[in-house]
Amino acid sequence: MLKDKVAIVTGSTSGIGLGIARELARLRVNLVLNGFGDSGEIEAIRSGIEREHGVRVVYDGADMSKGDAVRRLIAATIETFGCLDILVNNAGIQFTAPVEEFPSAKWHAILDINLSAAFHGIAAAVPQMKKQRWGRIVNIASTHGLVASTHKAAYVAAKHGLIGLTKVVGLETAGSGVTCNAVCPGWVRTPLVEKQISDIAAQRNISQKDAAKALLGEKQPSSEFVSPEQLGGTVAFLCSPAADQITGTAIAVDGGWTAQ
Repeated sequence: MLKDKVAIVTGSTSGIGLGIARELARLRVNLVLNGFGDSGEIEAIRSGIEREHGVRVVYDGADMSKGDAVRRLIAATIETFGCLDILVNNAGIQFTAPVEEFPSAKWHAILDINLSAAFHGIAAAVPQMKKQRWGRIVNIASTHGLVASTHKAAYVAAKHGLIGLTKVVGLETAGSGVTCNAVCPGWVRTPLVEKQISDIAAQRNISQKDAAKALLGEKQPSSEFVSPEQLGGTVAFLCSPAADQITGTAIAVDGGWTAQ
């Protein structure tokens, strides 16, 4: 179904992005990985996916906080592969503080990476996708794109903005063979969430296991974490013919969080 398509997954050297990249590779999609990390570890991931799935995988370390770098990532991919079929805007950072204490620099950094990077990527990718008459843009938002939590002013603002951007691009590309959707994960056990679990454990003087339960119990009725593999499956579905008429929408994968 997706064999020989070309996908960029930003922030794909770990966590959710890596889970999505692996699922697309399993479906024989050629990949551009992107993200920070140890160069040796990134090369091991790149070559491992390439070897395991028989697809072409390249790594581009474009800095998602810089709009020009994001646009160059799109151009370089098209130059390397001759096309760009799937763009998964996944790169993200987090910082928490009450709004009156929120550092301006953190606000700008979160908006740059969690929202503006997706805008620049989409703006650069859409002309190529329209020319091909086929393209899939998937923005990894969050339940925090649909509902709010305290102390996350920048993250919630960026993710709500990302869903708004998704709707606009869905409308602008409707009928062109290009779709744009957002996926809204609940709690996923990524390094970002591990830090929040550790913070809860330290604050309440409880074990990591009890802290994880507390985190889930507060928001996620299923009491289970969403897995990167499940999110990869959701992205794969949005790239399938079954989803040809799904565009401009947000799909919650959150164990019931936003149903409450």
